[in-house]
Amino acid sequence: MSAPERAREALADHGFVRFEGQETRALLGPADAAWASFADSWNDLPVDGFMADGGRYRRRRFAAFAASPGAVERKPHQPHWQSRDYNPLNGGVQRWFEPVTDTIADHPVTRGILRAGLELFHSISALPPAAWHVELHQFRIEARAGEEGQPTPEGAHRDGVDWVIVMLVDRQNVDSGVTDIFAPDGTSLGSFTLTASGDAVFLDDHRVLHGVTPIRPLDPAGPAVRDVLVVTYRREEPAAAG
Repeated sequence: MSAPERAREALADHGFVRFEGQETRALLGPADAAWASFADSWNDLPVDGFMADGGRYRRRRFAAFAASPGAVERKPHQPHWQSRDYNPLNGGVQRWFEPVTDTIADHPVTRGILRAGLELFHSISALPPAAWHVELHQFRIEARAGEEGQPTPEGAHRDGVDWVIVMLVDRQNVDSGVTDIFAPDGTSLGSFTLTASGDAVFLDDHRVLHGVTPIRPLDPAGPAVRDVLVVTYRREEPAAAG
């Protein structure tokens, strides 16, 4: 069974599917050769200044796209917004994050991931839209001795979209950072740790909640760094990841 076939079956049966890094990166084809420059861009993320808990452990850039089977086009820069129903910590305000650079928005790895998600989600959605509203987030979570980093400070949550991709880009000196998947009634559906570049989980946001446990340094003498790409697909209005 091919990776896309397995993904369609798992999403239909369980509401999520996990990909090993080598599977995800195989979906990129020739674009995977450009992975190093894609991953290096996480070293240029500004601090997220919208953390209601006062935390300085998250860095971030943001972009929005219109994605259809025929084209993927970047939208004008805009705020990221979520209701407090989905994000009780940081929701309810327009958050103007620094934009993803043009180089990364047009990067072959970025475009490959956007197309891979589009092809999968469009094919299994009932009455898919002519174009999806897609939001892309570059996240870096940092931790130091005595100072944990919170990948999902709002806890287990839905993002208020239709589909979600969470892909690990890099992980250095990190202890924990376990991804937990739950049914709406709180039943655990699975726990796993994204450890290798390209490890990913694709989620049906209508059917499951997701969260990640805090990270801390394996070696307290140095910082812990967890870099992820989050991509969300929604039918219309902007919304997205935590």
